[in-house]
Amino acid sequence: MKKGVRRFSVSVPPELLEDFDALLKKLGQDRSKAIQQSMRLFISEHTWQEDTFECAGAIVLVYDHDVHEAEESLTDLQHEFREIINSTLHVHIDEKNCLEILALRGKVEKVKELINKISACKGVKQIRHTMVELSN
Repeated sequence: MKKGVRRFSVSVPPELLEDFDALLKKLGQDRSKAIQQSMRLFISEHTWQEDTFECAGAIVLVYDHDVHEAEESLTDLQHEFREIINSTLHVHIDEKNCLEILALRGKVEKVKELINKISACKGVKQIRHTMVELSN
């Protein structure tokens, strides 16, 4: 691995740069560090999807618990994928909606399979996931 830094130029619309710099000023960060963090996040978001890797992360979903079989289907999936689900958190948002957060670690292909099956469940209103590739 090469030490040091490399300089490069980037072209962006003026409004985007103004918004970026305003946020950096508010956060007390410098532009180079923020761009490095953004690049790492971009790489992480795209490389975890390669089926050969192991990944870790979280699935966050909101579902309507009044929908027939929604809760049962999600619980069945959690049991089916227990080898990659490390923990779950269930939050009652209101009288109708629940939020669940699933902490995961496992092979990418199994995580993708779980995400697809959750997405297909009746009553699921929103689903988001954040995964990172785990280096060996």
